[in-house]
Amino acid sequence: MTQPTDISRDPGRRALPVHLQTALWLAGLGLPVLPLREGKLPVGNCPACTSSKGAGPCLCGDRPNMKFAGPCQCPAACHGWAAATTDPAVLTSRAWARAWQQAGAVAYHPGGGGFTVVDLDNADAVAWARQTLPATRTVPTTRGEHWIYRGAMQSANGVRPGIDIKSLMVYARWYGPGTGDMATLPDAVRALVVKEETTQPRRVEVDSSSPARATWDRSVAAGCRHTDSFVRTGLTRGLARVAACREEGAGSTAYGVARFLAKQHSACPGPCGLEAIERQIIDAAVAVGVPEAYAARAVARGLGTELVRTS
Repeated sequence: MTQPTDISRDPGRRALPVHLQTALWLAGLGLPVLPLREGKLPVGNCPACTSSKGAGPCLCGDRPNMKFAGPCQCPAACHGWAAATTDPAVLTSRAWARAWQQAGAVAYHPGGGGFTVVDLDNADAVAWARQTLPATRTVPTTRGEHWIYRGAMQSANGVRPGIDIKSLMVYARWYGPGTGDMATLPDAVRALVVKEETTQPRRVEVDSSSPARATWDRSVAAGCRHTDSFVRTGLTRGLARVAACREEGAGSTAYGVARFLAKQHSACPGPCGLEAIERQIIDAAVAVGVPEAYAARAVARGLGTELVRTS
């Protein structure tokens, strides 16, 4: 597998931007792609999509707040991972042209292509993976390595020091095709985001802010009437909505997520372990730049408002 090159032989035809060439090649392989600005940030939302801020749906279906499933409906390259596409007509459209001209890199949505990336951010993380995880396709990055497995799963940041899991509802930067045979996603990777399934002892680093810091489980929710799958699915989607607000609106989105999740438990006899859910939402907001005190107040207000209203 080699990188694409501009093979146009027409001297009067303007060459495509190099990152767009790469994106079209990846899209042809079935991998949803999007442009990144300098600094690995996605393209900022267009004016029509920045007006919502949780007050109501924007023109493309309120993707800034991640309230609805499915691809982004905005013609521009808005909303991070949700904009990723394999459609060459979209990638080469006039609405995306400026984004490609200013692009500093290409990103892709791993989960949308059926893959999971174990993002190893330093030498210690790489060493741990080599000792613990099955060998697979490996891609060197600026600070470590991406280990790519076949299969999609929930994404999570900070599952171990220097290790993030990138699959559904996130994007990963494209660094190249890498080397090695791609293995099927192993249970050892899935277990990294499930507290009760990990075999590692508790360590001090889990106290750092990350969506995996506290995990909801049945031991703290003996009075919850919902299934584990129902609660985890709702929480995962809520955390993804907060994480998508990389530029603005994360605090208000965290409030809305907390209120929505609390409403789901309003008819339960309790306890439902909302303290663990509260901590995860706060950590997700802090991870995208919201001051922790502000995030804590917003989430506590969202949980408390709904519970008091329905009690």
